[in-house]
Amino acid sequence: MASVIDEIGGEPVVRALVERFYDIIETAPQGARILDLHFQGHGLAHVRPEQFAFLCGFFGGRRHYAEQHGHMNLREIHAHVPITASHAEEWLTCMACALDDTGITGPARERINAAFHRAAYVLVNI
Repeated sequence: MASVIDEIGGEPVVRALVERFYDIIETAPQGARILDLHFQGHGLAHVRPEQFAFLCGFFGGRRHYAEQHGHMNLREIHAHVPITASHAEEWLTCMACALDDTGITGPARERINAAFHRAAYVLVNI
């Protein structure tokens, strides 16, 4: 089975997904609480390059994030931010919009949805 990153078109598509996702987070009403969480954490300056680096490895490509930080442990990455089940749902909603807008469909989309759903709920810590 091909990696998800190969199925969706490589790093340029991952970059487009991340850009669209954060455009939604920063401007759409459904992203407001996720935006607030970022400001409770480390802010926004680093999020686009960090999510790109993480998602490349998460989708089976080069593990840029692990190369930079030595791990890809989502809980450790987000431990400083209080995350509820509602936040997880809002994140998933915004990401679904970004996936739609980026044109990611088919079996790769199904694999991504399943992985994102698991990951979002692993991060719930309150």
